[in-house]
Amino acid sequence: MEVRYFKGYSYNLNREMEFKVYGHRGKPVLFIPCQAGRFYDFENFHMDDVFRPYIDAGEIMVFSIDTIDNETWADHGGNPRARIEQHERWFNYIVDEMVPQIRHLAGERNWCQMPIMPFGCSMGAMHAANLFFRRPDLFDSVLALSGVYDSFDSFGDYMDDLVYRNSPYHYLSGMSEDHPYIRMYNERKIILCVGQGAWEDVLKESTSRIKGVLDAKGIHAWVDFWGYDVDHDWGWWYKQVEYYLPFLLGKR
Repeated sequence: MEVRYFKGYSYNLNREMEFKVYGHRGKPVLFIPCQAGRFYDFENFHMDDVFRPYIDAGEIMVFSIDTIDNETWADHGGNPRARIEQHERWFNYIVDEMVPQIRHLAGERNWCQMPIMPFGCSMGAMHAANLFFRRPDLFDSVLALSGVYDSFDSFGDYMDDLVYRNSPYHYLSGMSEDHPYIRMYNERKIILCVGQGAWEDVLKESTSRIKGVLDAKGIHAWVDFWGYDVDHDWGWWYKQVEYYLPFLLGKR
């Protein structure tokens, strides 16, 4: 498996940001770590082993980035406006800086531009879903495992324009049924999965809420609830990735 490390200045975040690329060609997958995770978590938590067959076969390139959750969604004692403004800068870092870089790095290996799939577990799932639902023009699919898709857990009753913009449950609820994004969603592949075992209660409730919104809006998503023995942990996320990747790659 080819692995490359990159570090560069982000003008959105005013700091150096790091990421790794796994693979020599294939569909670009943007991996977003769990809460406050780092770019090296893809390999530290052995998710690279699950992706290895697809990476070695040249079917997937994984781009693993850094989060800044301790300054944003996980900073429960911080000023909510400052937190969500910082999150929006991170969102813009991905859209304005990482996406063009992913396109360049993947494009020079694939000799063509291939759509990007955001993927994450836990808080990474929330970020992956938010990226997809806000910018379906940039992403053609999403895999979100054990995520929260609203702002309640991190921001409580606080709401402003930026929290609304980054809470899929809220902005999808407010989206008109003739919005052009709905057609775009339905041309793409959406998978949200959650277990019903230990530490999944809050995630299960949030997934149920967004499923209701997706159904009401006519958005065709695969929202999957696994069994009561399926816990909020890496071992189950490995199994879920193994199950869903063939579908996302058009193999079944």
